[in-house]
Amino acid sequence: MTAAPAASLPKSSSARKERVAQATARMPLTAHAQLVPWAERDPVEILEEQGRTRVPELLPVRYGRMLASPFAFYRGAAAVMAADLAASGSSELTAQLCGDAHVSNFGFFGTPERKQVFDLNDFDETWPGPFEWDVKRLAASLEIAGRENGLRRKQRRAITVGMVRAYRQSIAEFASQSALDVWYARAELQPGLPRLAKELPKAARETTRKVLSKSRVRDAAHAVAKLTTPEFGQRRFVSDPPLLVPVRELAPELADDLTRLLDLLLVEYRKSLPPDRRVLIGRFQVVDMARKAVGVGSVGTRAWLLLLVDELGNPLLLQAKEAAESVLAAHLPWPALDNQGRRVVEGQRLMQASSDILLGWQRVTGLDGVERDFYIRQFRDWKGGYEIETLDPATLERLGQACAWTLARAHARSGDPRDIALYLGTPPGPVPADGAADGPGAVFDEAVGDFAVAYADQNERDHAELVAAVESGRLPASPNL
Repeated sequence: MTAAPAASLPKSSSARKERVAQATARMPLTAHAQLVPWAERDPVEILEEQGRTRVPELLPVRYGRMLASPFAFYRGAAAVMAADLAASGSSELTAQLCGDAHVSNFGFFGTPERKQVFDLNDFDETWPGPFEWDVKRLAASLEIAGRENGLRRKQRRAITVGMVRAYRQSIAEFASQSALDVWYARAELQPGLPRLAKELPKAARETTRKVLSKSRVRDAAHAVAKLTTPEFGQRRFVSDPPLLVPVRELAPELADDLTRLLDLLLVEYRKSLPPDRRVLIGRFQVVDMARKAVGVGSVGTRAWLLLLVDELGNPLLLQAKEAAESVLAAHLPWPALDNQGRRVVEGQRLMQASSDILLGWQRVTGLDGVERDFYIRQFRDWKGGYEIETLDPATLERLGQACAWTLARAHARSGDPRDIALYLGTPPGPVPADGAADGPGAVFDEAVGDFAVAYADQNERDHAELVAAVESGRLPASPNL
């Protein structure tokens, strides 16, 4: 379930020219400004449909979090935007998509070499599709965040158009590099992060420094200290319903059965790991488990925390998160893998420069007899990010450019960056020293900037519909959780 690799496409210049010409005919650059609402559009109905397979008692938490603001709504409404994008047409130039590439889904984490990197960090919706869908999701998120932060229209425009320009120029750079150079590219924070720390004002540099310092202490030991308590000589998860509920409290009469089920999930998950990682995970044993509500859009999916310790008592915290079908799958036919957890893992490995060494997947049959897919990863391995709603214009602008570079690299790994670069009107090659945006490519920048404004307006209307649905009693909501 990966995007069509560049190696499988004809390499002749005439074949490439024909592909680009066909993409341009399907979707001229100016057409990217268009937002075409789908027939009988009802965003609340989409959220209700998603909720039918989720944990019922957590749905009020999800809706409550989405009520907080238009930006919070947008974070949870990837399925709504997928339907909107499908109705608006595409270039059909395929890459592996994040599927939910809003600005809060980029951040920091630790590599196996224990370096900090900046990368995409959410792949629940990953799926092959037209590259520009990710770009538009990111652009709209910056416009929405800018509105929430009280930025002026010209400031927001500079941020969104600057991000699209950075994507276009970055994909052109990657198009001129060898396949190995693209694969090795990553945004290390040692010695510095490209396009983020560059020329930041003093206040913004201090914000970045604090975010990085905070992320470095967000590891298993930190999470264990926060989420567990000593009990009879062993750490146990604290109880904080409905956000964190130990297995022993979910259904006391079924606690033993549920524990055995989660033990089975862990045992079978090991089979998805490379042999050396199986040896590593074999040095740990599970000592407690709990259900945890996570994120905004993910709330209600089944997510478990598993506390493990080695023979010296050192902790390892794993998260087993339910993987449902991507919100893009209904709109973009593609041969599916046999496991949605595997879809997430393989999509993540394809798009990220360096992935969690314990990333794996599994399918289990629940106590209700329903088969569900999961992916498993370390919980909070130096993971961190910006509080988007608090950022000043300069930091948000640089962050958008860092996201653009990261997204372009992810697309260049899985798609054909030369096709994309030529379609965008920017021949493969390094970015000019002056960063000039003149030429045909600027048409795409401005068009997506227009789309971001139109979609931010639509998102505000959608958020208002959610508010109305909660006030009318159509949907339950528990704010501030």
